[in-house]
Amino acid sequence: MTELLLENAHLRMRITPQGGAVQSLERVADGQPLLRAGKGARPDDVALFPMLPVANRVRDNRFSLAGERITLPDSPVDNDFFLHGDGWVSRWTVVSQAAQRCVLTLSQRHRCGFDYQAELSYTLVEARLQVAITLRHRGAKPMLYGMGIHPFFTLDSDTTLTFSSAGYWPEGERHLPERWQPVLPEDADFNRPAPVADRWQNVGYSGWGGVATLRRSDMTVQLTARTPWLMLYHPPGEAFVCLEPQTHPVDAHSMDGQPGLVLLSAGEEMHFTAEIALV
Repeated sequence: MTELLLENAHLRMRITPQGGAVQSLERVADGQPLLRAGKGARPDDVALFPMLPVANRVRDNRFSLAGERITLPDSPVDNDFFLHGDGWVSRWTVVSQAAQRCVLTLSQRHRCGFDYQAELSYTLVEARLQVAITLRHRGAKPMLYGMGIHPFFTLDSDTTLTFSSAGYWPEGERHLPERWQPVLPEDADFNRPAPVADRWQNVGYSGWGGVATLRRSDMTVQLTARTPWLMLYHPPGEAFVCLEPQTHPVDAHSMDGQPGLVLLSAGEEMHFTAEIALV
């Protein structure tokens, strides 16, 4: 499988067209990883992957739109959900590659109404990785869309994490959110710098200020994105934490008003940008 290499004076990264995924992102000076290096054995065994045309899970894998019941596609990696959509399990086409930027595209059509073309770009600008996704709907009938990214940030024993939030959705059965809570447990509150507790965590935050900072013993890494929803995932015993900015909360399709989801008619677009930086 062909890998793409991007590099400047500060950062080096590898990208694979399979899943449009980042395989590694490291500091040039000493090779220390900002994101865990993936081996690519599974779609989630990477450093970062895009989520589209939906982020995370939808309850019962179906939702209502304009009085119609929409059943989402089956997933090759999950028996119950169209998990994270299909961008991360599909092969993208490389449109262009330069020393510090590459552009990939993906076209997909499903019977449920997803009919889209997506463009994904990765760009190195000094000590920053910029990620941009544009999705254009091509179907005759309007359809709801959402997206995000799923990076795996490296942890060490001294790492603290900081980001603002107004509350969170505890995880319930089948990894779906329970009722939103305005009071955060101490080991899930990162409004002040705190370590990532080494236990199972898979929860969504609202009121995120758009910036999350990880301070490690050897570097400080910052994530920024213009969305008020952030997902945190950490399995016990693993030296990574996933901080996933999303355009909508998990299971927004089942919530009143379907917050954050974007209804696109034919030819209309939605956009997502995020940045991972050494600071």
